Amino acid sequence: MTIVGIGEDGVDGLTPSSQAALRRAEIIMGPPRHLAMVPQSAAQRIAWPVPFADGLSVLEGLRGQQVVVLASGDPFWFGAGSVIARQFDASEWTALPALSCFALAAAHLGWALDKTMCIGLHAAPFTRLRRDLAHGVKIIATLRDGEAVAGLATYLTSTGYGQSRLTVMEHLGGVAERITSSTAETITGAFEHPVCVAMHVAGDGRALPVATGLPDDTFDHDGQITKRPVRAITLSTLAPLPGAHLWDVGGGSGSIGLEWLLAHPTTTATSIEPRADRVERIRQNAANLGVGHRMTVIEGAAPEALTDLRAPDAVFVGGGLSHDLLQAVTALPSPRIVVNAVTLEGEALLAGFHAELGGDLMRIEISNATALGPKRGWSASYPVVQWSLIR
Repeated sequence: MTIVGIGEDGVDGLTPSSQAALRRAEIIMGPPRHLAMVPQSAAQRIAWPVPFADGLSVLEGLRGQQVVVLASGDPFWFGAGSVIARQFDASEWTALPALSCFALAAAHLGWALDKTMCIGLHAAPFTRLRRDLAHGVKIIATLRDGEAVAGLATYLTSTGYGQSRLTVMEHLGGVAERITSSTAETITGAFEHPVCVAMHVAGDGRALPVATGLPDDTFDHDGQITKRPVRAITLSTLAPLPGAHLWDVGGGSGSIGLEWLLAHPTTTATSIEPRADRVERIRQNAANLGVGHRMTVIEGAAPEALTDLRAPDAVFVGGGLSHDLLQAVTALPSPRIVVNAVTLEGEALLAGFHAELGGDLMRIEISNATALGPKRGWSASYPVVQWSLIR
């Protein structure tokens, strides 16, 4: 099987290797738009079905034949290439990419591609942009269709970035190529698929800091939230690593798990929370921050709800603390466990486990200046005792 990337200029823009693969093909499979770009031949043509996953089983049934799969541009830039490659052994396929729309867009704009965020929004919500929205940031995104341009502009405007300069690029690299430039708050008109949009972000919207310890009002909550200074310390102790998976036990608002996800685009998390209203709140917070696809939320009480879950690389316990729960999490092979307690009973539990298993035991006390008559004084928050066990 050969995965051939094809641009808007059709076969005329293909490399000699790609053209030779098409001539040898017994079967050509791809979206109807791409199939229409290829001249008729003796090869059988199969339109890739919708939903996309259905085409993989069709492709598996074609093993042993000379098959060419058509994909847009570079199949491994937010394209079908990586999905197909996961289904087949490396010896069963080769790839012959064409120029990606990201390369074409950067060349048109004069943007340094290594300093530009590239993202596929053709099958993802606009909130996926949330982590990177800040004044001056440059983003190139593929979109589902022409109608999605208006939705993207509305989202940017709603987040305070309506002044962002949008460059809408239709049919890049083809004879029907069209470039339209406007701001998100003023853009109008109809656009055609395939389309990508370059965004030079501008405006006074609220950007998310890259440091841990986001403001508490970043998250919707009912008061059950690890406060910002303690959260910053906790995330520092949890020390997220690329690709690492967290259990956030007693999720509350989900703030610990969500900041874990915001730390790196490859981290994942499972939040365990017994209250249905808080489960829904965690899911909504994850969606608003664009990380819902990497967050699994389990409704249930720990430790009973901890069975049959993906093994964690780190565990945080912020609610529902009990002796049975601590026994369950310390029995895991997880290299990193962090537990916060605010009650005397919880503090006693952590002191006992610290004496038995070691680790670090820390008391976090924070005071804020508040009015004291005509003057000011210190108002102390409840102290938090944190036990961390790093294996």
